[in-house]
Amino acid sequence: MAAFAELIRKLDSTNKTSLKVDALTEYFKNAPPKDKVWTIAILSHRRPPRPVNTTLMREWASELANIPLWLFEESYHIVGDLAETIALVIPNSESTTEKSLNQFLQEIVDLKPLSEEEKKEYLFENWRNLNYYERFVFTKLITGSFRIGVSQKLMTRALSKATDIDEDILAYKMMGNWDPSKTSFNSLILEENEEDYLSKPYPFYLAYAIEDEPEELGDPSIWSAEHKWDGIRSQVIVRNNELFVWSRGEELVTDKYPEFEAFVGVIPNGTVIDGEILPFPKGQIGTFKDLQTRIGRKNVTKNLLKKTPVILKAYDLLEWDGEDIREMAFEERRKILERLHQEVSAEKFPLHLSEYITFESWKEAAEERERAREVMSEGLMLKRLDSPYLVGRKKGDWWKWKVDPLTIDAVLTYAMRGHGRRSNLFTDYTFGLWDEEKQELVTFAKAYSGLTDEEFRKLDAWIKKNTLEKFGPVRSVTPHHVFEIAFEGIAESKRHKSGVATRFPRILRWRTDKKIEDANTLEDLKALIP
Repeated sequence: MAAFAELIRKLDSTNKTSLKVDALTEYFKNAPPKDKVWTIAILSHRRPPRPVNTTLMREWASELANIPLWLFEESYHIVGDLAETIALVIPNSESTTEKSLNQFLQEIVDLKPLSEEEKKEYLFENWRNLNYYERFVFTKLITGSFRIGVSQKLMTRALSKATDIDEDILAYKMMGNWDPSKTSFNSLILEENEEDYLSKPYPFYLAYAIEDEPEELGDPSIWSAEHKWDGIRSQVIVRNNELFVWSRGEELVTDKYPEFEAFVGVIPNGTVIDGEILPFPKGQIGTFKDLQTRIGRKNVTKNLLKKTPVILKAYDLLEWDGEDIREMAFEERRKILERLHQEVSAEKFPLHLSEYITFESWKEAAEERERAREVMSEGLMLKRLDSPYLVGRKKGDWWKWKVDPLTIDAVLTYAMRGHGRRSNLFTDYTFGLWDEEKQELVTFAKAYSGLTDEEFRKLDAWIKKNTLEKFGPVRSVTPHHVFEIAFEGIAESKRHKSGVATRFPRILRWRTDKKIEDANTLEDLKALIP
């Protein structure tokens, strides 16, 4: 654990990629095998379930630190990170633990079923006896929110340097539903076990957003286009007469989409399809809001299956007849996918083909992009016809060309402190629109990105001088500032006071040229609902 805490300290103290990779490489060369497995799990978001809720942790930490809970809460809102706050307020210990990371993680796994008193005793013992950085890391492991600025790609690069195994091979090895408490480093990374690959998906290939005009991509004849569908990116695998459905977040979701059981016995064994899970109510593509009725449900009822069925909109073919065909040109993979779809297509069969769009000029492509919202897509995907299927986010062969966002002018109504480096500034905002009938502002969205550091500081100073009321960490402010808010999608919602839910809201610009009377109304917002 001491070595892992020192690794986190090094990673947390630099923004340089090379230094982070060096620190990880050194760790993977020297750490005990089980600690290596847990480190891979933590950095790839495979964490044990949280055994203690954060409300209890805050209460217990304030008790151990011998400070009032209100003072702890104020400190937490200033610091912006619970684990860091606890590490700071509890008196420091000079000792260093000799227990391994694996021992701590196993104890945390075993902690969940214990009584509150037993959990409190365990936390007190470790909070008292660990030094600052060990206590910080220990608490991070308890909360499960381990964000330290290290991507899985960086970890894979370091692991490759430590083991001399190719990065792409490692990325594939680490995919799937493995359990760090039951998996050895040898079996996960070093050994070649064919049976382990039955359910494994391939690492997803991700596109970059177009930065300039599409004409910069050159001759349109070497590119293909298709709509960028707004669902859940997934891989559907049929091997050995078994079905496996994986989300891009490396979550096995086979049981959530029983419609795809129809693939077994129809789609040949040794097939892996890359595509998008889309809602398909009443025989047409629905909204992401429709799909949310399926996401997170423990039980998918017959009524839900009938109300919101799903389809797989197929983009690509990664494995065919048991062979990895990712190195094959996209154009060739696509031809095989089209043949497969033609052979299995039937009424109500849940495999649909993402339409292949050809165009002779970028103007034609732009015109198709403008149709995106009509067909319930987010824009276009552009793919080089000769491109292989790569690993992760790579520039050059695949680009996403999204439609321009929807926008509305809204008034700042509430503010809250940010997190991390912005924890001392009010940077999380709530915005309102005019209800013309009641002549009042109604909140409709929250946003915390889109301004420059200078603008955040200027607005923070204004908020502190123009606070009307305080509600814990939240402040209501004098309605004065207008902002242009951008968002990707919009739908009716009974959960929101405004009656509308927006998708991915963010600040586009500060409208210093407008007064609050010039802001839009709720009716303006609702008029954007398709």
